[in-house]
Amino acid sequence: MLAKELISDVIPALKTSDSGVKALYWMDIFRISHLPIVNNTEFLGLISDTDIYDMNSPDEAIGNHTLSLFSPFIKEDQHVYEAIELISKLKLSVVPVLDQNKNYLGMISAQRLLQYMGDMFSVKNPGGIIVLELNANDYSLTQIAQIVESNDAKILSMYITSPPDSIKIELTLKINRIDLASILQTFVRFDYNIKAQFSNDDEMESLYSNRFEQFMHFLNI
Repeated sequence: MLAKELISDVIPALKTSDSGVKALYWMDIFRISHLPIVNNTEFLGLISDTDIYDMNSPDEAIGNHTLSLFSPFIKEDQHVYEAIELISKLKLSVVPVLDQNKNYLGMISAQRLLQYMGDMFSVKNPGGIIVLELNANDYSLTQIAQIVESNDAKILSMYITSPPDSIKIELTLKINRIDLASILQTFVRFDYNIKAQFSNDDEMESLYSNRFEQFMHFLNI
């Protein structure tokens, strides 16, 4: 998915004539801590709630203040993964999106990216989850998919995490079946280490809650 497909049509951009108080009000309404300042279609930079709190007179227009704005953005045709990377790296709550001529088009919020990640990981689809632990050199998506499909099942989504200072990786698979017994047995037969498996509603809710907290920590929002 491209960045332009996730642009918010609800969150407004600031003008230099807007006050710091107005900016804080919008940030509170939309539960964000950054807003872009735009002059017509020219992106001037991002202002944070911290910048506004540091103003001597937040009731005055933003343009009356000397601000050290920074200008992170992505282009409309970049992949949303690059938006996630930018938000994580710079600890942003929104990322501006510009066209090829650097005209401002809108912004993507971290919350919208979280919703996108939920859809991508098939969170709402029924099924079970298997977490495999393996050496990075032993990872073979072809073999893993064959094991799952040989048991008349499909992989709905997957992702890899790498614990720090470890040669091991964790591969989390979302499978389109609740009954995982035969798939687990096949993985064991092929010498895979099954770190965890989740197949009932309580376990799934616990896992999703844990992954949600990890992702929010990853975005630092």
